Amino acid sequence: MVQLQSHAGEALAGPHIAWYVYVLRSCLALVVLGACAWGAMALTYRCPGPGFVRYGVVALWVLLGIAALLALWRVRAGASLKGWPLAFTFAMILLLGWWQTIRPSNDREWAADVAEMLDSRQDGTHVTLHNVRNFAWRSETDFTPRWETREYDLDKLVSADLVLSYWMGPAIAHTLVSFGFSDGRRVVFSIEIRKKRGQKFSAIGGFFKDFEATLVAADERDILRVRSNVRGETVYLYRLNIPPAQLRRVFVAYLERAAELRREPAWYNTLTSNCTTIVFEIARLIAPGLPLDYRLLLSGYFAEYAFDQGGLTPGFTYAELQARGNFVARALAAGDAPDFSAQIRQGVPGDDPRVTP
Repeated sequence: MVQLQSHAGEALAGPHIAWYVYVLRSCLALVVLGACAWGAMALTYRCPGPGFVRYGVVALWVLLGIAALLALWRVRAGASLKGWPLAFTFAMILLLGWWQTIRPSNDREWAADVAEMLDSRQDGTHVTLHNVRNFAWRSETDFTPRWETREYDLDKLVSADLVLSYWMGPAIAHTLVSFGFSDGRRVVFSIEIRKKRGQKFSAIGGFFKDFEATLVAADERDILRVRSNVRGETVYLYRLNIPPAQLRRVFVAYLERAAELRREPAWYNTLTSNCTTIVFEIARLIAPGLPLDYRLLLSGYFAEYAFDQGGLTPGFTYAELQARGNFVARALAAGDAPDFSAQIRQGVPGDDPRVTP
């Protein structure tokens, strides 16, 4: 009787052990697969040396990962993981160690449009900005570079506009903020990738330390017009519903971020440190209770998120604000006119006093 019960217990335990081993193998396989994919991309973008060396290293890495995966599925229950899985683990430790040695820098051969970094000086309410970009763009490769020094009075700061420029479908947009002063001055702040000379933008490369970050201060006829008139992007402008007392805090927060990047170079990250996340971080300084939302990652929907939080001009539906905020046709008509900023704001709620709910 006892012997029969023992055999029955072993029979029941067998399937449970087999299931446990299957789940464990599956989880380990997913970890190896993910590590193999991440390592291959990291090596593709950052492995030093000529192309044939880089891709040779990537091929060896992928083969090592495949060998580790095959070995995981060949081990029996109770056997220790030896051989290829351990070799892959050791290689992964070395890869992570090397990855930590790759540090951002402000000392490279930069592309012309990000060659200079914003430098600010504040004396009470008087702010001096050095290296404000004011390029004359004729095409993406034909332009006249101009870096200027401009002065602003924070007591005259009266408005801020959110600008979204769409270049890759409805879910992805570049986010900029333009500040307006009662004397007619305007300046746009934008977190941008700092491309090296001859380098092209890659959203995937932005995950793998391929670009440093820089904060650009620019004239609207430069940084907005190059998107609407030169690159052919679809650009929207929304007046932000920020109380005057808090505008200065937002403006100064941008200056502080620029100063941080001058002191300590940082990587641009497509997901966690980009043009939209800085807007959210600064907004949270004013309203700490702002909720996290998927639209912070899918930046093309960030204006809708701002609307839901009461951050855009009240009295209008989001559809109305979006339709009126598309200024591409007005920008094309304005060209390089001195009143470009006024023309693109015609009909925009909050910016055009003639437009009321």
